[in-house]
Amino acid sequence: MTLANILPADSFEHTGYSLSDHVLTVTLNRPQRRNALNWRAYDELESAFRLAHADPAVRCVIVTGADPGFCSGDDVGEVMSGPDGGIAKRKASVIHNPPTPAAMAVLECGKPVIAAVNGAAIGWGVELALFADLRVASDRAKFSEMFVRRGLVCDVGGFYRLPALVGPEKAAELLFTGDLIDAAEALRIGLVGRVVPHERLMEEARALAGRIAANPPLAVQALKTGLARTAYGDPREIGGWAIDTIRRLARTDDHLEGVASYLEKRAPVFKGQ
Repeated sequence: MTLANILPADSFEHTGYSLSDHVLTVTLNRPQRRNALNWRAYDELESAFRLAHADPAVRCVIVTGADPGFCSGDDVGEVMSGPDGGIAKRKASVIHNPPTPAAMAVLECGKPVIAAVNGAAIGWGVELALFADLRVASDRAKFSEMFVRRGLVCDVGGFYRLPALVGPEKAAELLFTGDLIDAAEALRIGLVGRVVPHERLMEEARALAGRIAANPPLAVQALKTGLARTAYGDPREIGGWAIDTIRRLARTDDHLEGVASYLEKRAPVFKGQ
């Protein structure tokens, strides 16, 4: 099955797709939640990238968000405290063989992936940007690996790609503090490759994708494989460890306090238990 087969079916609720000149644009589409991901959005993202990998019509993928945000990470109300029992139960029951399926779908997509970061990329939103091969940021973009503030650790992106891009010490600072940085700082430390005016973001991303898509597809795919092996290594071991650690931390009082304080809009009180 190809993306061309499923696009008319309108089977995706939280994600939009458009294919033009061999470039697939994947748009997270929950703008009222700053494109926060619930479980269905995660599943749709995984499906899109698995299909993009298999579809010979796709030579490059752009992933972005519906304005005003790129992706604000997990939908805390649904993912961390929803009716399914929260993140610990979901990850225990669904992710039988970690890493996170949506993460691996992006990382294992054989086509080059460009993240067009149009606004806030928070938590798993930063992870999604890190999974891409190239990152083009709007001057309105902001970034935060804020997992620590929910009593959790990051997914595979923060461990696997962040240190390679910004260096181990800067990665440690971002992960340990959960600090929010703007687009200019992200460019300075190497988290993104370029920053452009917001109104030109998609134009710049499409131009870059078009130059990639115009090249021989098999050679481009081989280059992507070679870069992944030499620059980053295999994400499965660290991704599996990350999910196992998230499962453990998701059962702690500090995680529950991080979620409750966020939902109640108050300062958290962590006790180390």
